[in-house]
Amino acid sequence: MKSKINIAIDGYSSCGKSTIAKAIARELNYIYIDSGAMYRAMTLYALQHGYIANDGKVNEQALVTALDLVMINFRYNTDSYRYETYLNGQNVEREIRTLQVSNSVSPISAIKEVRQKLVRMQKRMAESKGVVMDGRDIGTVVLPDAELKLFMTADPLIRAQRRYEELRSMGVDTSLDDVLKNITQRDLIDTTRSHDPLIQAADAVVVDNSHLTLDEQFQFVMTKVSQKIAATV
Repeated sequence: MKSKINIAIDGYSSCGKSTIAKAIARELNYIYIDSGAMYRAMTLYALQHGYIANDGKVNEQALVTALDLVMINFRYNTDSYRYETYLNGQNVEREIRTLQVSNSVSPISAIKEVRQKLVRMQKRMAESKGVVMDGRDIGTVVLPDAELKLFMTADPLIRAQRRYEELRSMGVDTSLDDVLKNITQRDLIDTTRSHDPLIQAADAVVVDNSHLTLDEQFQFVMTKVSQKIAATV
């Protein structure tokens, strides 16, 4: 029986982290954990309860006070063959993917108490191994001992185009310029925040997928996965 490992995937927004993470988890029959979806769910909660003003300012004190009331988990959908995000018992997979949530998720993610709560949850989810987790600080903070760490990147304009097409396919009315602006702002906030900023782990394998097909990415990454699993036997 092959030993199970944990796989940490970090990188910039709209780099296809979740796509490759899901593919790896499906291939290995591992559990996929979308840490970004957890921060999006927290952001949705803040929006629903009026903790984010129209000007984007966050009432941090009110949100921190309410953190014990927030429960986020994942459930496997046997019809779609994927894990979906639940916020306090409600499926919010579609709601957390809107541009409104995207525009507010980085400030919410920068709040120390929010990060502390979600990091604790993420660590518990990975205790039994066999987990593929993607986000911004997985290899550096959440799973620093993960057997394999990947750091994904791509040209910002290419990332914006991909995200724009994804939003359009969901029926979201937006523009490429707005999406590019959102990605640029998120990159800045994610890399400069004081708590757990987005940085590349020293032992991470860099995957620049600006000009790689999904199949090329998958083949490259699975080679690295196979090597790591073999090394743990």
